Amino acid sequence: MADGTGKTADVAEEKIPFNFFKKIPKIELHAHINGSISTETIEKLIKRKVEQGNNDCLVSQWQTTIHKGEQRDLSDCLSMFGIIYQLVDDTEAVFLVTKSVIEDFEQDNTKYLELRSTPRANPETGMTKQSYIEAVLKAIEEAKRTAPNITVRFIPAINRRLGPDDAMDTVHLAIQYKEKAKGIIVGLDLSGDPKAHDSNNFIPALKLARENGLKLALHIAEVPDLDESRVLLNLIPDRIGHGTCIRPENGGSEDFVNIVEEHSIPIELCLTSNVKTKTVLSYSEHHMGYWYSKQHPCIVCTDDKGVFSTTLSEEYSLMARTFNLTEEQVWNLTFQSIDYIFGGENLKDDLKELWRTEKEKIISSLH
Repeated sequence: MADGTGKTADVAEEKIPFNFFKKIPKIELHAHINGSISTETIEKLIKRKVEQGNNDCLVSQWQTTIHKGEQRDLSDCLSMFGIIYQLVDDTEAVFLVTKSVIEDFEQDNTKYLELRSTPRANPETGMTKQSYIEAVLKAIEEAKRTAPNITVRFIPAINRRLGPDDAMDTVHLAIQYKEKAKGIIVGLDLSGDPKAHDSNNFIPALKLARENGLKLALHIAEVPDLDESRVLLNLIPDRIGHGTCIRPENGGSEDFVNIVEEHSIPIELCLTSNVKTKTVLSYSEHHMGYWYSKQHPCIVCTDDKGVFSTTLSEEYSLMARTFNLTEEQVWNLTFQSIDYIFGGENLKDDLKELWRTEKEKIISSLH
């Protein structure tokens, strides 16, 4: 069946009006910049490429894929990442997409956003990893004017596929720009193919990041891989991305569950992403149900809202219907997410005050 947005799911009928999910203030802690680009922004990037002399055949292929929207299957989603990689290949494009993603999240009533992305060099356009980071930071600064109701922080990401030397270089840059950007760079991500390199090879870079005040939000147990998951969980990361295969029945182990529970490590949960990429078979089988039932720190996230054609409001609606939550339970999930941000204690206090101010106003307006 479908919700008010047309998204199909193996879940119960919608009990909470979709407007509730739109109106409540929200926190987004797991959003990849390039995967979060809207169709409208991709259209602008394609037009830009045409003006730069790209061939029409390639553009036609791009158009066919991006306009499938919610009908995109896994193959289409993977194609989208390839298209975006070709489109976002210089600092002007990085600036444009970062700013547009921030504005999209603000329109969805997201009050605090942590964006993540792997700094990338492209000799053909003169883009360096440094200028990539600077373009992201410039967009965040500019968005203070165009999207004033959202606070944004940045988490540079290590891509496992690029190897440990590139990882160490990314960490050094993250530390360097953390000092320059005055509180905007708050953490470090580890993402990409878990089988690309031995995870032990990334530990020195991750430890260096932590020693220099960067929090660790690591993609862990996206697929069954006992060795990789063990190495990363033993670091006791500040947050876990996905955590799909932590439990024994999903290819993990009881030891992993114990580590996560003992240290109350928050888990960034992305329902649509996991089902579309087939790391979870169905919404009703999503591991969100287990961790939420244990009252474990859970954060509802989008992962790649553009590629997977979703929004944070839709993810909350989907989660509420899948696990039969009340408005109060949904509200509490958004409120508790504030405790898991990397933005600092003063900002947490400010956000909690905002939530308290908004609560009665929103709930009373819907009844």
